[in-house]
Amino acid sequence: MSTPFRSSPLALTVLSLLHYRPLHPYGIQRLIRQWGKDTVVNVSQRASLYRTIERLAAAGLIAVRETGRDQLYPERTVYEITKAGRETARRWMLDMLGEPKQEYPEFPAALSHLLLLTPEEIGAALRRRADVLERDLAAMEAAAEEQRKHGLPRITSLEDEYRLAVTAAELRWLESVLADLRDGRLVWSREELMAFAAGVEASDTASAEGAASPQDAASAEGAAPQRT
Repeated sequence: MSTPFRSSPLALTVLSLLHYRPLHPYGIQRLIRQWGKDTVVNVSQRASLYRTIERLAAAGLIAVRETGRDQLYPERTVYEITKAGRETARRWMLDMLGEPKQEYPEFPAALSHLLLLTPEEIGAALRRRADVLERDLAAMEAAAEEQRKHGLPRITSLEDEYRLAVTAAELRWLESVLADLRDGRLVWSREELMAFAAGVEASDTASAEGAASPQDAASAEGAAPQRT
């Protein structure tokens, strides 16, 4: 009996590769790297790939086609996609393409707690990030140029095009923040911010205490002792 399966980038990638032909887990991992999909899905830990394959099989989205062995490799299980797997992959694709989701990445989380650091520390950390993004952007632009030389259809590298655009946009934003820090346009007072936070907390507490429902008020009145 199949079990429910939540979508994930790795699960979608496994189903997508099995659309082309049956594969064993090592073959899936190798194709992910050969086709450059390891830039959008994490296969650094082989165990996570094997767990995903096991869960896809338990959900009835893939099935064992055969198990073989040769002199060079240990026993290998070859998987193929099922009809349910093809339908599920299409549904996941349409959902992922059409519905933005809150993914909670690390960088915005760190930005939301900058008061833990000094302006100098923030500037140094953001400068390091910008330097890394500059190198990444140069590498992506070089790879894109190489793909154009080989005449690959654009559809085969839209994920790289997206990553390049997002990286370029983040780098521009970082440079603007660094310039504002350097030129004194981005300044703050920890004391003022703490006082503001305390005021907001006090206001929220007062609002919560004053938000008793009419039913609560009536109950309180009914519970009051009657005078004779």
